[in-house]
Amino acid sequence: MSKLKIDERLMRLTISGLCPGGDVTKYAAELRQLADTVARAEEAERRSRIFKALADPTRLRILMLLGIREMCVCEVMIALGLTQPTASHHLGILENAGLVKSRKEGKWVFYKIANPKLIENMRELGVT
Repeated sequence: MSKLKIDERLMRLTISGLCPGGDVTKYAAELRQLADTVARAEEAERRSRIFKALADPTRLRILMLLGIREMCVCEVMIALGLTQPTASHHLGILENAGLVKSRKEGKWVFYKIANPKLIENMRELGVT
């Protein structure tokens, strides 16, 4: 949408008295500043990755398992009937979203919940 149309719409809104009046250009700048303060693009992108990671039933099941205890990839595979590449793929997505952490012990990779409050919050939301 062009800046002119946005300014015209904002001007009509301020004239209607439904929002603060005054200089439309100044008000538009205040709105942009508000977005930069409370709805930063980087933070929204990070949160979007988290929600995308949580949007898959297999990944939710993995999180529920890891909420009980740390597990090796092979344990996740067996518990959920996954192949090694599929389990590793899902665990990688969860790790990239910051929801789980991994540690290597020899050839084995173990995963655990990055923030234990995650499972508590998921339970409060009725997710687990």
